[in-house]
Amino acid sequence: MEREELLHRLRHSASHVMAEAVVSYVPYAKLAIGPPIEGGFYYDFGLPFPLSPDDLESIERMMADSIAADHPFVQTFVSKDEARERFADQPYKLEIIEGIEGDTVSLYTHGPFTDLCEGPHVASTGELKAVRLLSLAGAYWRGDEHRPMLQRIYGTAWDTQEALDAYVQRRFEAERRDHRRLGRELDLFFLNPIAPASPFFLPKGAIVYNLLVEYVRGLYRQHGYQEVITPQLFDAELWRLSGHYDNYKENMFFLQVEEREMGLKPMNCPSHALMYAADIRSYRDLPIRYADFGRLHRNERSGVVHGLTRVRSLSQDDAHIFCRPDQIQDEMRGFLEMLNEAYRLFGFGEVKVYLSLRPDKRVGSDEVWERAEATLEAVLEALGLPYSRALGEGAFYGPKVDFNVEDALGREWQLGTAQLDFSLPERFELDYITDEGRAARPVIIHRAMLGSLERFLGILIEHTAGAFPVWLAPVQAVVIPIADRHNDYGQRVAAQLKESGFRVHVDDRKERMQAKIRQAQLQKVPYMAVVGDREAQEQSVSLRLRDGGNRGDLSIDAFIAEVRQAVQEHR
Repeated sequence: MEREELLHRLRHSASHVMAEAVVSYVPYAKLAIGPPIEGGFYYDFGLPFPLSPDDLESIERMMADSIAADHPFVQTFVSKDEARERFADQPYKLEIIEGIEGDTVSLYTHGPFTDLCEGPHVASTGELKAVRLLSLAGAYWRGDEHRPMLQRIYGTAWDTQEALDAYVQRRFEAERRDHRRLGRELDLFFLNPIAPASPFFLPKGAIVYNLLVEYVRGLYRQHGYQEVITPQLFDAELWRLSGHYDNYKENMFFLQVEEREMGLKPMNCPSHALMYAADIRSYRDLPIRYADFGRLHRNERSGVVHGLTRVRSLSQDDAHIFCRPDQIQDEMRGFLEMLNEAYRLFGFGEVKVYLSLRPDKRVGSDEVWERAEATLEAVLEALGLPYSRALGEGAFYGPKVDFNVEDALGREWQLGTAQLDFSLPERFELDYITDEGRAARPVIIHRAMLGSLERFLGILIEHTAGAFPVWLAPVQAVVIPIADRHNDYGQRVAAQLKESGFRVHVDDRKERMQAKIRQAQLQKVPYMAVVGDREAQEQSVSLRLRDGGNRGDLSIDAFIAEVRQAVQEHR
C-alpha cells in the first residue's frame, strides 16, 4: 500500500475512534461527518455544551483505550430502512441516508461504535500508533450559515511517532507565523466585524502595502503597461453583458440606485473592455496593456473568509492585455519574465505551473474553449514550461495558467495567473483594423502576478515570519539612546537617516537599553543603532541586527550607505 493511501486510511479510522470517544463522553452527541483531510482529520458534532481543551485531553485518553483494545473495523451493508432505525436519534445521519443513492447503506463497526461510512479503513484500531487531537472550531452543517452551528474537532494521525512529532512542530511554526496574530503584534492591520472581512491597514501596514504597489508599478514601467483608473459601481446591464450576472452573481454585491440595479465590481475586466471599445484600434496599436489597482468587492461567505487571505474588499496587481492572436506567446513570455523576477525577489523557490481547463459553469461555445485551451497549451509547450493539467479549474470565461509557489514552511500557494479569453471580446464586440483593412477580434489575457495584494501580504507575513526585507520593512531602523543624555544625539542620527529617505524611529523611553533592543527585535526591525557617550563623541553608532548579530561601531555615513545599498538591491 502506498504511504498516501495508508495515511488516508489511518486518518479516516482515527476520525471514527474519535467519534466513538465523543459519544461515550457526551451521550447525547449528534454525529455529523468525519472525513480525512490533508494532514489529519476532523469530525463535526452537535453537542449540548461547548467543548474545551481539557475535554480534548479526556477524549484523547478514551481514544487510547479503544486503540489498545485493537477492535477490528468491520463493514456491513444494510437496507435504508434498517439504517434509519439504527440512527433514529441522529438527525444529521438521517439526512445523509436520504441523500445516498441505491437501496443499501454501508456501515463500519469497531467495538461498540457503528457509523455510516464507505471506508476504507485500516484492519483494526490497534494500527493507530500516532494520533493526536489538535483543536476545536465551529462549522455550519453542510457549510450553510443558515443551518445549525456544529462543533468541529480537528486531529492528526501518522504512521510513525516521528512523523507525528515533525507535523506538530510544523504546525507550531505555522501558528507562530500566523499573519493574523503578527498583523496585530506588528501594528500592520486589524479586522473589525463592523466591516466584515475588510481589513483596516494601520500606518505600518499601509507602508508595506503601498511599497508592494510601487514595486509592481516599477515593473509595469519596464514592461510597457499603462495604469488606468475605472469606476467601482456599474449598472447591472454591464454584468449581464460580461457574463458575471449569470455565472458570478452570488459573489457580487448589488444595490438599487434610483430604481436601477447596480453592482460593485468584483473584477476589472469589463471596465477595461469598455475602455478598449472607447476608441478605434489598429493592429499597430496592439498590444494594449491596461493595469488597474482599483478596489474590488466580492461577497465571500462568512464561513470561508480568513484574515487577509480571503477577504471581501481587495485590490489586485490586475492587468488586461488586448493583443492579436499572433502576439499571445510573446505576451506570455514577457509576463513570465516579470513574474519570475518578482518571485525570486520575495524568496519563493520553485514555481509550479498548472493549466486549468474548462469548468462546468462557463460562457462561450465548446469550439471557442477548444481553441483557447489548445492555444494556451501550445504556448506553454513553446516556452518549455513543465505543467500539470487541472480539469474543471478554469475561469468561467476561459482557460488559465496558474502559478503556485512554496512558502518557508513548504505550503503551496497559488499566486499568479494568466487567463486566455476569446469570449469577452465577442460579448463586447471588440475589434481592431488589420493590415488588410478588415475588422478582427483581439484576444484578452487577464493576468495577475501577486494576485490580491491583501492575500499576498498575508502569505508574505507568514513566509518571512514578519521579518520583511529592509526595503519593505515599515521601520527600517530604531535609534536607541543608552541614557536620557544621549537623546539629542539619537535625534540627530535619526534626522540624517530620514534625510536619506529611510524610515526611522527613536526609542527614547525610560527603559534599559537591552529592553529597547528586545522590543525592536520583537517588532522585526532590521537595524538597531545604539548610541551612547562614545558614539556621540565619534559620530558613530553601535549597530545591532534583528537576528541578534552585533556589527560593532560604524560611522553614520557608513551606516547610511549600508541601508541604502540594502534598499537599492531590494534586500
